[in-house]
Formats: sequence, structure tokens, C-alpha cells
Amino acid sequence: MNTAFYIARRYLFAKKSTNAINIISAISVLGVFVGSAALIIILTVFNGFESVILKMFNTITPQLIISPAKGKTFDPNTVYFNELKSNKAVYSYTEILAENALVRYNNKQAPALIKGVSSDFLKNQSLDSIIVDGHFVLQNDNGPNAVIGSALQSYLGVNPSDAFEPLQIYSPKKGIKAGSINPLDDFTILNILPSGVFEVQQDFDNLVIVPIEFARELLQEQKNVSAIEINVNKGVDADQLKKQITDKLGDAFIVKNRIEQNQALYNVLGSEKWMVYIILTFILIIAIFNIIGSLTMLVIEKLKDISILSSLGAGKKLIKRIFLLEGMMITLSGCIFGLLIGLIFCLVQQHFGLVKMGETGMLGISNAYPIALKWKDFVLVFVTVSVFSLIASSLASNLSVKKIDHLNQDL
Repeated sequence: MNTAFYIARRYLFAKKSTNAINIISAISVLGVFVGSAALIIILTVFNGFESVILKMFNTITPQLIISPAKGKTFDPNTVYFNELKSNKAVYSYTEILAENALVRYNNKQAPALIKGVSSDFLKNQSLDSIIVDGHFVLQNDNGPNAVIGSALQSYLGVNPSDAFEPLQIYSPKKGIKAGSINPLDDFTILNILPSGVFEVQQDFDNLVIVPIEFARELLQEQKNVSAIEINVNKGVDADQLKKQITDKLGDAFIVKNRIEQNQALYNVLGSEKWMVYIILTFILIIAIFNIIGSLTMLVIEKLKDISILSSLGAGKKLIKRIFLLEGMMITLSGCIFGLLIGLIFCLVQQHFGLVKMGETGMLGISNAYPIALKWKDFVLVFVTVSVFSLIASSLASNLSVKKIDHLNQDL
């Protein structure tokens, strides 16, 4: 057995003559225990929020989107796009025609983004999860329907259950110069009944989703599209398919994955998590550096043992290693127990939802704080504690070496 480890372990469990050493050591362990548990719990909660938010965004955001590098629209009726549509890796291939327009309901009006989608858009089975009123229906026996964002619905007072009050959508006619006697002659005006209201986030809440045939009639666009949205089959690497598409299409098109489509969101979620990690790490560092006081007092108490070990031929490195390992064992024991308690708490919260956020919960999904466990977070916390524990223990163990020098001088 390693001599330094054996002696350090004996010191760890041995009763100290000075009770203050036991108290300071206990405070060090408790501080690291609480800090480690708190850090892992906070990180898993942030993971949970991130998973919930991204799940909702991913419901409305495709895995890949192809848009023109220049201009607003392009012709999708090419050999390559037809091949891509029938590619076995592709689960859904949705043609998109989108443009801003004016939406009117009763006596209120508001600008909105009209998004026409082809039939493959409805292959997304998670669409119903973002519906807060009505149903996600784009076509029925009475004709086309629209699904609108919650912010737009709230402003206009739209009632999806009202089958007699349609949305009026105004879009400027192509090739028509303004100045007609009747200004309405400059617009294409179409009516469409709302079938449902969805809620994701403010960026999407001014959206009106309609069948692409309706959008073509409204925008007077017979063949071009604004973008193509692609979702891949299970087991297919979307980034690999993105690379293949990019290589084939060249600079004429821009291909984005989900992260690139929502880059700001991913940046915010990542930065918030790291800021909380940094703040809690500083608190953890304060607890860890209590070990300096504990080891300093232990070195003073063990001066006689140091003298005996030195006379028996123990070198400075061995004595320094003893107190270094002593400090590491104190802090890492607190860290391990903290991670264990944190894990137990997270599992209980994950299965039973004991800690609630409020009556409504986040985005109407759940009123319990979400939890998402990631093994990388446990490694991160353990490594963080280990690094600062090593620094603190090294500073304290240097005192033992200085004491040896003083003892030698006295002799």
C-alpha cells in the first residue's frame, strides 16, 4: 500500500487533540458537499429547461432547411430536388412559400408572416403538442384552414371555434403600380377559416400556417418556393445529409441545421448555463479553500509525527504528499457524497415532480421543474472540485515542508 496514502487515511479518521481541527474539517466537507449537490442540481434543471424549450422549437423547426442565397424564391422543379424528394434518408420534404401580409379579423388587423406548406408538413406528429386551442388542421371538407400563432390570435381576438368568421388576408398584387381609384384593387384578398392556435415562442407567434395552394393563390406564385424543409428518418445523420446537399447545390443555396436556424436561442441557453456554473463554482471554491485552514492546523498538531518521519528518512516529497492526499480526501469525499445526493434528488424530481414552479407551469407543459441528467455534468463538477482541491491542498501541504526545514535548523 502507498505509504503516503496509508498515513493520510489514518490522519483523516484519527481523533484530533484540538477539536477545532475536526470542526474546520467538517465544515470543509459540508461546504463541498452542499456546493457539489447544488451545482449538479442546478445544471440538471438547466438541462431540463433546455430540453423542454428545444423540444417545442424542434416541433416547428425542421432538421434541415434549404433557402436561396440570393432572392426570395427559387424553382424546386429540378432534377436534383426531385431526387432529394425521393431520397430514402428523407422522412418529410416540405415545400414552403412564405411572405409578409396583412391579416384582418372582425375590426382588427395586424401584419403577419403567411407560411404556405405542402402536405409533408403534417407528417410531424408532434404538431398537436403545441396547439393551445382548436386543432392543427390545414384542409377539411369546407376548404383550406389556417393555424395561427398565439400572439396574433390574442391581438386579433380570433376564435377558432367560430366557423362563420374567417381571417381576411391582404397581399399586394404583383406588377400592379399603386394609385388605383380603389386602393383595395392593388391587393389580393382571400378569406380562410382558422382551425387552431399554436404557441411556441415570440418569433413564431405572428405566424399563419396555411396550405401551399392557398399561399400560391394569395401571393400569385405558381411554381417557385421560398424554402424546402427536410426531416430525416430515424438513424440518419442530418449533418451528413446537410454536407451532401451543400456539396451538390454549391453557393447558390444556403443549407442550415436546427442549431444554425436558432443560433441565438442556443447561444442564450448555453451562456445562461455557464454563467450559473461559474457563479456556483466561486461559492464552491470558497468552501474548498477552507481546507487550507484545516490542513494548516493539522500540520501544526502533527509536528511531532513529521519530526519522527523525517528522522526515519522520510523525504520532503513524502511528507508533502501525505498532507496533499489528506486535503484531497477531505474535499473529494464531500464532492462524491454531494454528487450522490444530487443524483438521488434529480431522480426523485424526475419521476415524482416534487418541486413545483407554479400553478400553470412552464409553457403549459408541466408545473414541475424539468430535469435532464447528463453524465458530462457529473464529470465536470468532479473535475472542478478536484482541480481546486489540488490547488488548495498543495498550498497547505507546502507548510509541512517548511516545518521540516525549521525542525532541521533547530536540530
